[in-house]
Amino acid sequence: MGTPDFAVPVLDAIIQEGYNVVGVVTAPDRPAGRGKKLRSSPVKEYAVQHNLHLLQPEKLRDELFLKELKQLDPHLQIVVAFRMLPKVVWEIPTLGTFNLHASLLPQYRGAAPINHAIINGESETGLTTFFIDDKIDTGSIILQEKITIDKKDDFKSLHDKMMVKGAGLVLKTIHLILKGDVVLTDQKSRVGAYEVLKPAPRIFKDDCRIDWNKPVEEIYNFIRGLSPWPVAFTNLKDDSEKEYYVKIYKASPVKQNHLFDPGKVETDNKLYIKVYGLDGYLNIEELQMSGKKRMKTADLLRGFSFSGDVHVIPG
Repeated sequence: MGTPDFAVPVLDAIIQEGYNVVGVVTAPDRPAGRGKKLRSSPVKEYAVQHNLHLLQPEKLRDELFLKELKQLDPHLQIVVAFRMLPKVVWEIPTLGTFNLHASLLPQYRGAAPINHAIINGESETGLTTFFIDDKIDTGSIILQEKITIDKKDDFKSLHDKMMVKGAGLVLKTIHLILKGDVVLTDQKSRVGAYEVLKPAPRIFKDDCRIDWNKPVEEIYNFIRGLSPWPVAFTNLKDDSEKEYYVKIYKASPVKQNHLFDPGKVETDNKLYIKVYGLDGYLNIEELQMSGKKRMKTADLLRGFSFSGDVHVIPG
């Protein structure tokens, strides 16, 4: 059971290992892009290519879906980046239903653990497999694997590292379950190891606006934690009173004492754009202006220039 790219290597690893996948459950096709054409999930595309039995329920409590799922008689259900399952679904398999989650639970429960770990400046994260229960990401832990977060990792680079390692952890988990060698760890026993449990809620567009009234290191983590999706943004205005919506994909922080207000923009309209935070500035390296494609700053400034002073429009 899965939907995005993150789930595909897991499904592929299970197939390559020779396990009998009796069914694949994924999201229904959704309208996407400017033309609003129906788009299949990456998991569906893989399933179709490999002639796997496919289910795309709108509602997981739908009686026809439940009937078909029970008829498949699964021994084990594996969930990767899908959605919360009702008990009537996760209790079907004889060996249970387990989930692969992209954090070291109980930290970063929720829909966006990779993004939030980077945004919070973590140096380490990991993967967890756990048996699903009736709450979100709270079930008993089966296995965990730690993963280092590099200072230059963004969402995509960390996502891709975890995607590959996740497939291996799922195979180890299946092997333990089939052998009957699972030793479970109650998440409650891990809670005391942390001063604070950090959540990882879904990120919406309004959450992606950059707050320049912060230290530059925090702004840098925010930008890379949202790059290339869903992307940090800011709104700029120059002396012509024209406003610009700018997505920022890549930047580098420079700590420096200064007397500018946070949000002050400096540019030579040729090579660089700097935006000041509390204790320095960010060199904007890759960005996208409305109506233009993503590009490096110097490439943008070859065919575009701001008029006079530039500043951030507060959110």
